[in-house]
Amino acid sequence: MSRTSRVVLAAVATTTLAACSTTSTPAHTSSATAAPAAAPRKSTPPAFGLAPDGLPVYAHTNGTADISAVARRARDLVYVPEQLSGRVQVIDPHTFKIIATYDVAASPEHVVPGYDERTLWVNSDAGNRLTPINPVTGKPGRAIPVAFPYNLYFTPGGKHALVMAEALNRIDVRNPHTMALQRTLHVPCNGVNHADFTADLTTFVASCEFSGKLLVINSDATKIKKVIDLNAIHTPGATDPKMAKSMGGPAASLNKGASSMPQDVRLAPDGRHYLVADMLRNGVWVFDARTFAEQRFIPTGKGAHGIYPSRDGKRIFVSNRDEGSISVLDARTLNPIAKWRIPGGGSPDMGGLSADGSQLWLSGRYNSVVYVFDTRTGKLIHRIAVDPGPHGLLVWPQPGRFSLGHTGNMR
Repeated sequence: MSRTSRVVLAAVATTTLAACSTTSTPAHTSSATAAPAAAPRKSTPPAFGLAPDGLPVYAHTNGTADISAVARRARDLVYVPEQLSGRVQVIDPHTFKIIATYDVAASPEHVVPGYDERTLWVNSDAGNRLTPINPVTGKPGRAIPVAFPYNLYFTPGGKHALVMAEALNRIDVRNPHTMALQRTLHVPCNGVNHADFTADLTTFVASCEFSGKLLVINSDATKIKKVIDLNAIHTPGATDPKMAKSMGGPAASLNKGASSMPQDVRLAPDGRHYLVADMLRNGVWVFDARTFAEQRFIPTGKGAHGIYPSRDGKRIFVSNRDEGSISVLDARTLNPIAKWRIPGGGSPDMGGLSADGSQLWLSGRYNSVVYVFDTRTGKLIHRIAVDPGPHGLLVWPQPGRFSLGHTGNMR
């Protein structure tokens, strides 16, 4: 109902009440007792799987119309952190050309939008720095000393930043603007890195890639509610952990006895399921988002790594880093419906969708390139040469009211 309509109705209601009132003595007074006032209606929580406002989880991330007023001030850019070169390269998504290169602290892993969308953060774990980028100018500011920031998330409401200090086996809770340390949550696993929140924003699930475990944690990161051991669950088509460990790379840090290597964690569009990509099991785990019980495993491809829901919430894209492919899942059934293969192979890793959802941008971790896919056809439409070690690239701006972290976990 428009504002004008509400004003008209209010005026009609006022006129009607005035016409029915009188200052004269009534001809008859009823002896009946007046009915008691109705009790105030209790607010009910939204149905399971819905956001706190009662809408679907990604209802505010459907496309360019959902870009916030703050984010609309940002330049349309793609930020590529390059772990091996120690740089961030900036790509114009309209020309697909690199327009700037910035040196940052050693081993930049991800570029993460802040909760309020006013700052982008470069996570340099080995360099022990978070470097702010002004999204309006696209230029970095002065780096802030922070212990081993591999990845970065934010609590609902934006009160705290959650630094995934992977090498230190802890989650550091920090001021989301100054990054001053507030407190630390030590975790009972190795390699804590990716996470996502439940539909009601009360809980998040984090992956521990070197231990093969998942952690269920309350949203303020004060209590670990549950530890899920993936190593105890058999799945077909897994990579032998001993072989993976001997080949080097991230798998070289696997704990003894670990046979699972969970990576990206995302809540499915229905809000009822968690999806967890697993590089050793070569597919995606599905968990009940209420009980956190394992429900099924979906083989996708070797080195399953990143998970990205489509803008309309009907498909889910999974990057298979060691296979050079993207698996497409039906978001309703979670069954694979297509596979996009990179001509000549590749190493699709982390990234995100364009604001309108027509393109999927992913770093080519071991190929010094950035891939751009047409999400309608699945075709690779651009292969952009960049410096060595591209990792968690960010396409910005993104639709959404706020950022929960990573390379654009928007709600």
